[in-house]
Amino acid sequence: MSLLEVKNLRVTFATETGPVEAVRGVSFSLGRERLGIVGESGSGKTMTGRSVLRLIRPPGRIEADAMSFDGVDLMAASEREMRALRGNRIGMVMQDPKYSLNPVMNVGEQLTEGLRRRDRIGRTEARAKAIAALEAVQIRDPERVMAAYPHELSGGMGQRVMIAMMLIPEPDLLIADEPTSALDVTVQAEVLAILDGLVRDRGMGLIFISHDLRLVGRFCDRILVMYKGKVVEELEAKNLAQAQHPYTQGLLNCLPRIGGARGPLPGLDRSGDWAKEGA
Repeated sequence: MSLLEVKNLRVTFATETGPVEAVRGVSFSLGRERLGIVGESGSGKTMTGRSVLRLIRPPGRIEADAMSFDGVDLMAASEREMRALRGNRIGMVMQDPKYSLNPVMNVGEQLTEGLRRRDRIGRTEARAKAIAALEAVQIRDPERVMAAYPHELSGGMGQRVMIAMMLIPEPDLLIADEPTSALDVTVQAEVLAILDGLVRDRGMGLIFISHDLRLVGRFCDRILVMYKGKVVEELEAKNLAQAQHPYTQGLLNCLPRIGGARGPLPGLDRSGDWAKEGA
């Protein structure tokens, strides 16, 4: 049984020059697996992820033939019902912890705030849960990090804190928006190992949003390739090298290869009908 079902999702923004479609007819299903969504900046990846949580605000508008999570109709759910789902059952790790964490609150306050206000848990128990979450993302000195402010953390540490914050309620679905984009390759591998363990050990569903096609090909089970707000190709990650769509093939050809020819990398050829139509 699918954990998440999305059918014909559309996200439109009203502008002075007319409506702009950021997501155009996206459909997919997700089980307790790792689903990668890839594409260039502006292809609609983040808008798709935010739409699942109904985080698009006016002048944006979400429409879909159907969008359900574990039997809950997300399109018909009230804002109160969505607030109960956000964080508790569906978590989202935003792209840059520098802008997602409150700069005037220390990490401990931010990790325990939801537990104390939403779940009415006492200070001592909330602190214990926060420390356990930091340990789960392999932070070696959680007591020190609890007392730190966001500007005192490295990029990798901040990203781990964001993941820990989303893990405290033990959600069934985690949406990770470019969770490794600002990290060096060593820390990137550690963060991916943490996410992989969560899917495997907790049976969680994961939507992994990225522009790094090679990374998604190694890490995810399935891949959606988006271009101009539409899904142009869906395939198993293990079959990425055999992609059929010209856009996916073009992205793959733009990647540098160890031992490859020296010289400028090829650009993406947008002369085909698929590029003009966005399909």
